[in-house]
Amino acid sequence: MQVTIDVSMYPNREDFIPPIKGFIEKINRYSGLEVQTFPTSTVVQGEYQAAMQAVQDTIAACREEFGMAVYVLKVIPGYEAL
Repeated sequence: MQVTIDVSMYPNREDFIPPIKGFIEKINRYSGLEVQTFPTSTVVQGEYQAAMQAVQDTIAACREEFGMAVYVLKVIPGYEAL
């Protein structure tokens, strides 16, 4: 099953651009996913398990590197937005 995941990241720090760029850079390293970045969110599309795991792993890696952030996800199973 395909899934579209719309991710918005809100870092809990004054210098918020580096963590957002870090998230985008990390999520783009995954093969087999289509990733498109917009001004307010990044859309990840692909096979459900792979896409969910990529987002989960990227959030964990960003937590380690950049600290606290709030993530807002919209998960749309069975829908291909890109």
